[in-house]
Amino acid sequence: MSSLLNDYMQMEQQLQQLQSKLDQLQNDDRLKAELEFKDKLEVLMREFDKSAADVIALLDPKPASGAAKVATSSTGGSRRKRKLKIYKNPNTGEVVETRGGNQKTLKAWKEEHGSETVESWLVRVEE
Repeated sequence: MSSLLNDYMQMEQQLQQLQSKLDQLQNDDRLKAELEFKDKLEVLMREFDKSAADVIALLDPKPASGAAKVATSSTGGSRRKRKLKIYKNPNTGEVVETRGGNQKTLKAWKEEHGSETVESWLVRVEE
C-alpha cells in the first residue's frame, strides 16, 4: 500500500517539476516568436492550400534524378551515405548536425526530453 502512495507522491513531484518547466517555456520570448511564426505559416499554408511536404519541397528541392545517379556511381561504395539531420533545441538554441542516431548531445536530449520531443526539433534533412 505504501508503495502506491510513494508512486503517487513521486509522480506528483514530477508533475510539479514539469509544470514549472512549462511555465518557464511559456514566458520564453524565443518560444513565443517560434509559435507566432508557426501560426503565420499555417495560415499561409491554408490560404494557398499547401501541405508541410509542399513547403519543404519548395524550400529544399531534391537534386535532379540524373545528378543523384552520377554522385552515387562516382563514390564507388556499396553503401549510400546517410542523410544529414539538423536538430535545434528550442530551449537552448543549440544546433546538432548528425548523420546517425549515435550522436552524444542528441542522445542526451532524448534521455532528458524523450525521443518523440527531440524528433519534433528536426529543422531539416540534407542529402
